[in-house]
Amino acid sequence: MKITSLDHLVLTVASISRSIEFYQRVLGFEPREFKPGRYSLHFGRQKINLHEVGHVVDPNVRHATPGSADICLLTETPLEQVLQHLSGHGVAVVEGPVRATGACRTLLSVYFYDPDENLIEVSNEVQTPLPSDHRSLHPGSS
Repeated sequence: MKITSLDHLVLTVASISRSIEFYQRVLGFEPREFKPGRYSLHFGRQKINLHEVGHVVDPNVRHATPGSADICLLTETPLEQVLQHLSGHGVAVVEGPVRATGACRTLLSVYFYDPDENLIEVSNEVQTPLPSDHRSLHPGSS
């Protein structure tokens, strides 16, 4: 089996409406109702499904907790503009810009919290690729 990309993830939130407002206003995500009472936030080719704590929508969910996520989002917008944008929306930056390790490249990142205190990282990829020995813990795997 070879996984090729991430389609979606599920974020547990205290309030779906508050989360939709934040992600739409601050990050420009497009909210959609994909089933009656089920909402997602779309950007690029990905989406984040929202699960409101206390509302069982899937019996397979065992430990849904608001504020436990740590998400990194890539942007081509220069971080100087990202910082201005966040400031204009009253979003406090926790840290950054700082260097971070991404999946394929070194990142220059800023960190802030969403309304549930999930840590959101917005990053620019730095053109230097990571060393090839960093990509896999298993020699010979791709």
